[in-house]
Amino acid sequence: MARLVLLRHGESQWNLENRFTGWVDVPLSPRGVEEARQAGKKLQGFRFDRAFTSMLSRANDTLRLVLETIGQTHIPVEKNQALNERMYGELQGLNKAETAQKYGEAQVKLWRRSYDVRPPGGESLKDTADRVLPYYETAIKPYLLKGETILIAAHGNSLRALVMELERLSKEQVLELNIPTGAPLLYELDGNGKVLSHRYL
Repeated sequence: MARLVLLRHGESQWNLENRFTGWVDVPLSPRGVEEARQAGKKLQGFRFDRAFTSMLSRANDTLRLVLETIGQTHIPVEKNQALNERMYGELQGLNKAETAQKYGEAQVKLWRRSYDVRPPGGESLKDTADRVLPYYETAIKPYLLKGETILIAAHGNSLRALVMELERLSKEQVLELNIPTGAPLLYELDGNGKVLSHRYL
């Protein structure tokens, strides 16, 4: 049986400031550093074969802190832009509450949570899935089919796209899906890559 752990990075400075972050390379907040270390403590019993992460430092640093905490800094780590956060276009850097006042709460929820509505100049969740899922299929899933234990440290929306696929969620169900920062999500998969169980640790 293969095991896959999905981990959204710890709180970033812009999470703290309630800003749209997207592809802007924002560091972890002090709380985010602590969340990453706590995630590591929850993963003490795991022996990972390899890890995957995005090109953004908040995910890289979360992964580094986890691997340091569990004493597994030697494992292969692959960084790829396919796992980057969804690109928020013109919303990047804007305060979410102020954006809701300007455009209306319903519009901002559509931009943030819907499957195929793009914010101005940015990506929809579908666009994000269109890069995350082929990468998962070609670069990550083959190792799971061999029965390996894999860690992916990435972002709220790149992980939402992957969870939608793994759990076969509908476009309506994914609207309500929110992945918390620093909370390891464990999937156990059979020999065909089908999910047998999943839970937060």
